[in-house]
Amino acid sequence: MTLMTPDQYEASLRKMKFKVYLQGELVKTPVDHPIIRPSMNSVKATYALAQDPQYEDLMTATSHLTGKKINRFCHLHQSTEDLVKKVKMQRLLGRTTASCFQRCVGMDALNALDSTTFEMDAACGTKYHDRFAKFLLAAQEGDWTIDGAMTDVKGDRGLPPSKQPDPDMFLHVVEKRADGIVVKGAKAHQTGCLNSHWILVMPTQTMTEEDKDYAVCFAIPADADGITYIYGRQSCDTRKLEGGDIDVGNKQYGGHEALMVFENVFVPWDNVFMCGEHAFSGMLVERFAGYHRQSYGGCKVGVGDVLIGAAALAADYNGAAKASHVKDKLIEMTHLNETLYACGISCSCEGHKTASGNYQIDLLLANVCKQNVTRMPYEIARLAEDIAGGLMVTMPSEKDFKNPEIGKVVEKYLQGIASVPTEHRMRVLRLIENITLGTAAVGYRTESMHGAGSPQAQRIMISRQGNLAEKKELAKAVAGIPATKASGKTPR
Repeated sequence: MTLMTPDQYEASLRKMKFKVYLQGELVKTPVDHPIIRPSMNSVKATYALAQDPQYEDLMTATSHLTGKKINRFCHLHQSTEDLVKKVKMQRLLGRTTASCFQRCVGMDALNALDSTTFEMDAACGTKYHDRFAKFLLAAQEGDWTIDGAMTDVKGDRGLPPSKQPDPDMFLHVVEKRADGIVVKGAKAHQTGCLNSHWILVMPTQTMTEEDKDYAVCFAIPADADGITYIYGRQSCDTRKLEGGDIDVGNKQYGGHEALMVFENVFVPWDNVFMCGEHAFSGMLVERFAGYHRQSYGGCKVGVGDVLIGAAALAADYNGAAKASHVKDKLIEMTHLNETLYACGISCSCEGHKTASGNYQIDLLLANVCKQNVTRMPYEIARLAEDIAGGLMVTMPSEKDFKNPEIGKVVEKYLQGIASVPTEHRMRVLRLIENITLGTAAVGYRTESMHGAGSPQAQRIMISRQGNLAEKKELAKAVAGIPATKASGKTPR
């Protein structure tokens, strides 16, 4: 098998034995839980579109290992064209689900780990890259959904991992055995972890010699013994328990995050890809972050497409579509959204080949892309809320609308233009609420700020990659000031 069908994917999750708590209760079958299932449907869409000949070019790729057709989410980028197709695929899925479809983190982790293990082996004489290649082959053959687990809970942010009062604030190795390692700690904000087959754990930051026990990278089945998931709350999440479909805004699709706790989890050596090589922890973090910051130029743009469409529909249904200020706001939303997309495409086109053979994005432009994502979706959301009007957050419930006594009253007084049913107006307003304030806001609004690192993390990388020294020499050359040294740089 190299391409799973959507039904095969769902069946594969049903075979897994997750230990997950949601609102204080142990969940027996996560796939069927009404709060979790919409997120599974989003991942399922990545399998469904890969089966559709219309989207074959974006959703699938040719494995450099086997020559077989595989899902692009399991692919190592072999060209800048692959990097561009990745962004276009993510926009397509964002447009389809209007939510987080959760496979990007694993794809980005695979690509970062390929080049990092190759260079680590060359420098240290280790054999991690061969292990990784075997894991990648299995992932491609099985069409696995992989969760990339990087973010530690961190405890006291002013202290390094080894100085924390509680050593478990960063995931770390507690025992090395002949057959593998034992790890303990937790990973936070784990997007789509309960919809994943495997977890690919990475260090959360550059580690020092003192922190080498925390410089660990490995793969583990998502339902391995010792792993417990505590499901994260989302705004308006209990609306999914009410049995309706108008009030949830997006009934079919969603995203999820969870706290992933490792309690003395055993990992065999064959699945360990870094263990103490702290000098390469920063390389892995930087490369993963770059790939993932590129991703936001696709996925958030796709969701933005849906939000812009919903805002335009709301203007139509409100009878305000011809107002000049509404037209201008829709233009501004489109301008901001396409600017994000342009950044995602540009950092892909400017990518380059790594020593291992896969392609990496331009790190500076990828960080500029994500820095824009920390700002522009907020303005797009603000403009959507402006166009929608206050009814978006004061509207009576779906149960009131369907109540035999007061339903007709709600229908009468919530009507917009006469040619559009009141229910349609309610639905589009709830969709806007869902994307900007509700469950989808986790994967659009808030994730735009903190996903793939905080805004300050991108600014640090922009500072490193910006090459002020070269720019100073350019200014000197134009101004007629003697150069201090040749920059040796070529134009971007």
